[in-house]
Amino acid sequence: MHKILIIEDEADIQELLLAYLQDAGYEAAAEGDGIAGFDRFCREHWDLVLLDLMLPKIDGYAVCELIRRQSDAPIIMLTALDGEASQIKGYDLRIDDYVTKPFSMSILLRKIAAVLRRYGAEAQADMAQYRDIRMDMDSRDVFVDGERVDLTNREYEILRTFIEHPGKVHSRTMLLDSVWGYEFFGDERIVDSHIKNLRKKLNRDYVETVRGVGYRVPKVE
Repeated sequence: MHKILIIEDEADIQELLLAYLQDAGYEAAAEGDGIAGFDRFCREHWDLVLLDLMLPKIDGYAVCELIRRQSDAPIIMLTALDGEASQIKGYDLRIDDYVTKPFSMSILLRKIAAVLRRYGAEAQADMAQYRDIRMDMDSRDVFVDGERVDLTNREYEILRTFIEHPGKVHSRTMLLDSVWGYEFFGDERIVDSHIKNLRKKLNRDYVETVRGVGYRVPKVE
């Protein structure tokens, strides 16, 4: 189920959007000002943002700029401003669509579906998924059940190696060669420390120890 964040200060429009999106099968939530909206965006994973332009505290342009510093999540801007300059500014900030108020909910729902299809087609090759773990190969962000997990470069590469080859057992030597490469000199048990930290951060028991051989994540049946 796609998750959509609504950042809109008008309560009646919030309620309308929430009702239609939920009826259409989306999971949706709303915030009423720019700061709260950006904070909510940072705390959870969202597949698309519906962003009002005229917001309290910080406006939609500022929110868009902040989001774009850390994410390529699709953004559809909703606004009563229909001038060319306003639209150009939005597209220059890399929004995906610009919808002026008042708008047709039927048209908006189709625009949302079209943007999500386009985004899904573009992102599919750049994402890896294992159970509830999702890896963004471009940004190198890792999410567990929608929550971002902060991994070191080594931890990220170890996890990527496992997820790209589920069921395959990787020895310490194999992991050192694939992750550390020619940079490594020292005790190969450093791999064990990184695996321990990775398990703790993921808070999942997906990485199995194959005694006397190495580590793996099992295939998903």
